[in-house]
Amino acid sequence: NHVKNEALEPKKNGDKAPAADEKSSVADENFKPQTSTMTIIWCIIIAAISVFTYPESLQPIGRPTLNHVWYFGWISALSTGLGVLPLVFSPDLDTYYIGVTNAIAAGMMVAASYSLMVEGCTFDEPHDDSEISSTVRTLIGGICGLFFILGTKSFLEKHEDLTVGGLAGADARKVLLIIFVMTLHSFSEGVGIGVSFGGSNGSELGVFISASLAVHNVPEGLAVAIVLLPRKISKLTAALWCIVTSLPQPLMAVPAFLFVDTFIPFLPVGLGFAGGAMAWVAFCELLMEAIEDTNVMTTGIVSTISLCAMLYMQEIIDGESRS
Repeated sequence: NHVKNEALEPKKNGDKAPAADEKSSVADENFKPQTSTMTIIWCIIIAAISVFTYPESLQPIGRPTLNHVWYFGWISALSTGLGVLPLVFSPDLDTYYIGVTNAIAAGMMVAASYSLMVEGCTFDEPHDDSEISSTVRTLIGGICGLFFILGTKSFLEKHEDLTVGGLAGADARKVLLIIFVMTLHSFSEGVGIGVSFGGSNGSELGVFISASLAVHNVPEGLAVAIVLLPRKISKLTAALWCIVTSLPQPLMAVPAFLFVDTFIPFLPVGLGFAGGAMAWVAFCELLMEAIEDTNVMTTGIVSTISLCAMLYMQEIIDGESRS
């Protein structure tokens, strides 16, 4: 009997382990992220700001007011949240497709980084009285951006107790890093909005630049959303985080409008700073993770298509702006 019991015991334990694993797997598949009360509160606050800061006339008549500059920057920031929409009806993604979404996000961020660096190097404004060329300023900003993001990554790795929307550990650090980088580059875009509202044609040019940035922000919001949603963050929370990454736009637009001559010389540095930081995250974080989850060929093809699509969209927007 003793021998029989010993022979049967492993079989019983072996029967239980797969059942437990299967139950855990089913639980993970059936897990639905919940929208927190804090997320709902912040959405109400955003809606209230949108209503109470609305200018008397949306189209500026004569010289734009501070209210106009703020509100167009605010609209541009809100449009980033629309990046979640393409993923609203998407099913839960397995590891392979999470890798594909990371490759898409990487392609978008490389395109955005390239555009920022080019814009900084070709920067030419009448109020720019700096003796240092825009190319040198952009390169200085890019190098500073790389070192800054490396320092930020080192800081986040030392704080393993960080949480974001229920995430913890490596996932939380990666999400924070991407949100941080996307927020950084919004500072220069906010300055661009404020500067565009200055001058004799500010009423028309400022509105158009703000509208162009609003369209440009949608795929950037998508790049953030496809990193957040596979990590079991609710769609409303993801949309809120997308908007957060663009909040510097209205916040920087107002002081840039008031002090155009002060901000313009530093704009190439800001563009290079954001471009350098964004390139590092795209190549060293998202692409590496995409390769781990898929393979080199899939990552290369998907990220290249994403890169080309983003550059094409930016070229269309830039062409309309120049005309």
